[in-house]
Amino acid sequence: MTARETRSTCPYCGVGCGVVIESDGARITGVRGDPEHPANFGRLCTKGSTLHLTAAAPIIRQARLLSPQRRAHRGATPQPVGWDAALDEAAVRIADLIGRHGPDAVGFYVSGQLLTEDYYVFNKLAKGLIGTNNIDTNSRLCMSSAVAGYKQTLGADAPPACYDDVNHAELIFIAGANPAHAHPVLFRRIEDARRANPQLRLVVADPRRTETAAMADLHLPLLPGTDVALFHGLLHLLLWDGRIDHGYIERHTHGFEALKATVRDYTPREVARICGIDEAALVQAAQWFGASRATLSLYCQGLNQSTSGTAKNAALVNLHLATGQIGRPGAGPFSLTGQPNAMGGREVGGLANLLSAHRDLANPEHRAEVARLWGVPDVPATPGRTAVEMFEAAARGEIKALWIACTNPAQSLPDQRTVRRALERCEFVVVQEAFAGTATASYADLLLPATTWGEKDGTVTNSERRISRVRPAVPPPGQARHDWQVAVDFARRLEARLPRRRTDGATLFPYETPEAIWNEHRESTRGRDLDITGMSYAMLERAPQQWPLPEGASHGRARLYEDGRFPTPDGRARFADVKYAPVAEPRDARYPFSLTTGRLRDQWHGMSRTGMLGRLFGHVAEPAVELHARDMARLGLRDGDLVQVASRRGALVLPARTSGEVAPAQAWIPMHWGEEFLSGCSESGEPVYGVNALTTPACCPHSRQPELKHAAVRIAKAELPWQLLALAWLPQDEALQAREQLRVLMRRFAFASCTPFGREPQGTGLLFRAAAHEPAPAALLAGIEQVLGLAGPQTLRYADARRGQHRAMRLAFAADGTRTLEACLLAGDTRAGTWIRTLLQERLPAQSYGHLLLAPGAQPPGAPPAAGRQVCTCHDVREPQILEVLAHCDGDADARLAQLQQRLRCGTQCGSCGPELKRLVRLQLAAA
Repeated sequence: MTARETRSTCPYCGVGCGVVIESDGARITGVRGDPEHPANFGRLCTKGSTLHLTAAAPIIRQARLLSPQRRAHRGATPQPVGWDAALDEAAVRIADLIGRHGPDAVGFYVSGQLLTEDYYVFNKLAKGLIGTNNIDTNSRLCMSSAVAGYKQTLGADAPPACYDDVNHAELIFIAGANPAHAHPVLFRRIEDARRANPQLRLVVADPRRTETAAMADLHLPLLPGTDVALFHGLLHLLLWDGRIDHGYIERHTHGFEALKATVRDYTPREVARICGIDEAALVQAAQWFGASRATLSLYCQGLNQSTSGTAKNAALVNLHLATGQIGRPGAGPFSLTGQPNAMGGREVGGLANLLSAHRDLANPEHRAEVARLWGVPDVPATPGRTAVEMFEAAARGEIKALWIACTNPAQSLPDQRTVRRALERCEFVVVQEAFAGTATASYADLLLPATTWGEKDGTVTNSERRISRVRPAVPPPGQARHDWQVAVDFARRLEARLPRRRTDGATLFPYETPEAIWNEHRESTRGRDLDITGMSYAMLERAPQQWPLPEGASHGRARLYEDGRFPTPDGRARFADVKYAPVAEPRDARYPFSLTTGRLRDQWHGMSRTGMLGRLFGHVAEPAVELHARDMARLGLRDGDLVQVASRRGALVLPARTSGEVAPAQAWIPMHWGEEFLSGCSESGEPVYGVNALTTPACCPHSRQPELKHAAVRIAKAELPWQLLALAWLPQDEALQAREQLRVLMRRFAFASCTPFGREPQGTGLLFRAAAHEPAPAALLAGIEQVLGLAGPQTLRYADARRGQHRAMRLAFAADGTRTLEACLLAGDTRAGTWIRTLLQERLPAQSYGHLLLAPGAQPPGAPPAAGRQVCTCHDVREPQILEVLAHCDGDADARLAQLQQRLRCGTQCGSCGPELKRLVRLQLAAA
């Protein structure tokens, strides 16, 4: 078939990178960055550059939901049904629940990964047709504090800066964000700006010494949750040093005197005590902030996911208003969006407290405006349930039906025990999803297959208010439908069963194309702060556009508030007189560790997409909790030892790893590890639900965003003497199905994890670990062997049931005649796992090891050492290779990095490993 190229947008973080999808018309064959897209100019990160691999035919066959499916009862295997039958059942059941319990018995939980058009229909379905404001989104977990902070100070949910500002800044202040991992392409632009302007300073405030912090001129390792005190301390020093722009304050703001009185108490000594930082470092940061003629602040979940999230955001904005650092090139408080279309969802009112075009649900005039636009008598005034509240209400039996679209709350919401109780108690659960294997899907009464990246059609808005087209390159697989189409088809059926809501008798949902939906949304923005009445799909076909772009304008606005006018009743910004408050769950004698969560460089959210690619586990192969070396020694732990991490809500077992990034009495676990990859069961038999079994549902009172960034935990060595390690290369057509089979078996152990490895399409493997108090039954071991291809007669075996020892090895002839290890299982004594894992994963000749493959014990002489941690995903370059080359490099850091890249090519493709390469160069220089 003829090769085709389709311009579209990446479905991962809020940078909003443009991509060029290569296809043959039926299947996606490649992807590269769009050189014409102003967000990335052709660059992609490790995740974006492997998108085409997630659309490979074997993955679609194994992982995608390809037809509507229905469960006859909870726990039953879902069976295929037709679309008409599925949507008719949904309409009948939800209409019945509304009739018996009222509209607020229904809740919709949707996603920042939906397109704007999808979002708009769901919002109208809930608030316009059903008459409930119970619609919220996983953006509540990511961006709602940023929204509330902007509105509280600047008057509107509108980031005032743009990506180009990194090129004009004299100081970039990053707080609660790790863009080197979470927004890699934007971080490439920061690196470019620093090369072009060596005077550009970078200050990072973060409890962890992340890759971003390691590259900073100044790192402020504040204690978790103390950001408000830090920002007030900086403002205190700016006042003391006379670095305040009194003219700007007088002309363009309100409320400074009250804030000034508050920050008087935040002396350097007191702030250093609260934040746990050096007083001198605080003073240095204030001096640089005050001396800079253009300061750009970048921030994300470290500020947002907090019970003080709104206060943290507002306190940072206060610094910019007090110094006049807003509304000009290189300056401003710039919230980095976590998801690809969290901005678009807020634009259409897709949160429980919002209405279309940044209108507020609490405002009667705004409700009346939307009712007129939709042609309905009214929009309900009763506040809707936000994300955590919605599932708490369902757990209490108040919400009877949940419709979940394009998100995985059984992985991502805090306090998973309550979430599971909600899903179990609901009378009717609909999951509209592209991928069949999410944790939430197992609770669905009805599963509806949705399109995903490469198939969808519509628009998204990135962090800098830039709207881009998402275009389909291939038709949907199986019976998958676009999310907006599913919502429209269901809404029309429900409309026929409810009292008619439109005053003229017409349908509320006349849409036949995504453009028709977008045009209605566009009209709703007329005269609003995000006015896009000057845009059209035709204009977006030519190039992405920034809002506002009102009718008559030829282009959007890169920066807001350049004239000092703000979208408030009097046109003035408002200082937020907020107070510092500690975290919701402080450490104490019973729970002495502060647990924080965050992102891995090569993974995305719950890993329903990235988790299918073995190559994206090269950098971080397995779950672990990271601890400071002092805590590891105090607890008597070595790297790899299993520990139990317990909070007041739940517990899980996973390996511990020494880290130079975390401070003493702190712990860090990546947010991605849900039950799909990390599981087991407690002594009472209760399943383990991944990292969010530990996190707290305590929310910011203004934004209702939960404090996912901090929980008090205790950590103790897990006494699980019997352990198991299994690895296998599997056919690509079978690997994902095998993982799903192992996922069921994981619950039979006190600890279990299962992750892929390999480099698609050359090979796909699975790495399975487990531990228990006693040896596993023979039938359970046989089940694992069956899944991993170890059940045949060609498998070499050793077993000692009395000692709980078990070995199984399967070898195969390689193309050059050597024998390689294809699959193995070690149970009981797993010390040999280190070298056997290398032997298998590196596909090294294995015939010379003979009986040593079956012998318990440690590494024999001549056995291969561990391959080392992968640093560069694109070219599969590992840390030992890098250190070996660096030992022979000379010159300064830049020269050594250039020599390294010339030899190994690491960091020359997507650049995501650049910060880590620079760290290794710095370490090598220091050692020399």
